[in-house]
Amino acid sequence: MNRVHIKTYGCQMNERDSEAVAAMLRARGYRIVGSEHDCDILLLNTCSVRDAAEQKAIGKAANVMARKKRRPDFILGILGCMAQNRGAALLDQLPDVDLIVGTQKFHQVPGYLDNLRAARAAGVPVGESIVDIAAEAGSQNTIRDHLETDGAMPPVSAFVSIQQGCDMDCAFCIVPKTRGDERSRPMADIVAECRELAERGVREITLLGQIVTSYGRRDYPATNGLSAFVQLLEQVHAIEGIGRIRFTSPHPRGFREDLVAAYGRLPKLCEYVHLPMQSGSNRILRAMNRPYSRERYREIVEALRAVRPGMYFSTDVIVGFPGETEEDFAQTRELFVWANYDMAYVFKYSVRSGTPAASMPDQVPEAVKEERNQILLRLLEANSLRRNEALVGTVEEVLVEGPDQTGRRYTGRTRGNRVCVFEAEPRLVGQLVPLRIERASVSTLYGELVLAGVGL
Repeated sequence: MNRVHIKTYGCQMNERDSEAVAAMLRARGYRIVGSEHDCDILLLNTCSVRDAAEQKAIGKAANVMARKKRRPDFILGILGCMAQNRGAALLDQLPDVDLIVGTQKFHQVPGYLDNLRAARAAGVPVGESIVDIAAEAGSQNTIRDHLETDGAMPPVSAFVSIQQGCDMDCAFCIVPKTRGDERSRPMADIVAECRELAERGVREITLLGQIVTSYGRRDYPATNGLSAFVQLLEQVHAIEGIGRIRFTSPHPRGFREDLVAAYGRLPKLCEYVHLPMQSGSNRILRAMNRPYSRERYREIVEALRAVRPGMYFSTDVIVGFPGETEEDFAQTRELFVWANYDMAYVFKYSVRSGTPAASMPDQVPEAVKEERNQILLRLLEANSLRRNEALVGTVEEVLVEGPDQTGRRYTGRTRGNRVCVFEAEPRLVGQLVPLRIERASVSTLYGELVLAGVGL
């Protein structure tokens, strides 16, 4: 009765949190299983950025209620952002949930599950559900464990959490409520974690934070003109065995001269930038409380492309923000086309109660949001295909990650974060290999290893 399945919704931060919870549970003697149908304990790690994400998790939990009625010893827990946002109010909809744990209490999950299982084993009637969404000083330092692979093929890339919380107060965003104030981990601890991962065979590190470029700004002074975040990049760059560094999610405000210059002098820092735009209209950016202009955004893109001409860009865009006119959207579309994105996350504005935007006048009709959303998605699809097809015939460095979903070929990513599929051998997992791109789709590159004796 110790089999646990963790289902994760939302962002890479949530994925990393789930990974840490799984590692802590495994260290406590729990088994992590890959299917919710094989588990005794189901944990839903949830997202609150949009209402649809919350409704999806609530729907899943409601479907599991029937299973709990058949198996009274089955345990259902809700973790993460929705748990933090709604707390005990979730029990009004889901009265049979056993455990509700917020974003600063992931490290308490093993102990709470131990208590629930002990009570059931002793035949003690289950009382009220456990709800813990309290803030906890130092909670950012608890997301450090990585899931062991039990002898399976070790991962070659890993997420490393460096910072949690957000102080930006964007008008549309609920993250400051669900993740709390901005808090950074000690630099020495992060570097030690990256070094340990390198010793375990990890070749690519992705540094994670709500506003990752704000890392350490209150804790570490700028040195030789370098922010704390760039100082951290330098230290991770120096670790032997690490071949690539990425980070997400940044804020345009963080792309000052020192970070832009880092792309020119730190070769392990991949030429891929996720640069949230949100809107191309200065009027809407001000309403969103985003502290930059469309002109400043263009300057950042141009500066990065000057340092690395082959830079790849992805972004976040919200369409249908309250008060967005056709002219505002036209400006967003123009900047979207100009930036020449390789990937984008395009969202229809979603009302989040408790945020300033929720009570703004001139809410945009859903049909208009959908139309604008589809326009940008069509532009993105055409651009992604064009950008991928331009790589056909070139040789790209690819980090071999492991077998693809079919198990017949292998998959990996370019430095520009493009997914590649190719034939290879198991011994190449974790290696950086040259791949000649032979064909392309919107989302995937297909190729052949070019070094004699490498592939087959």
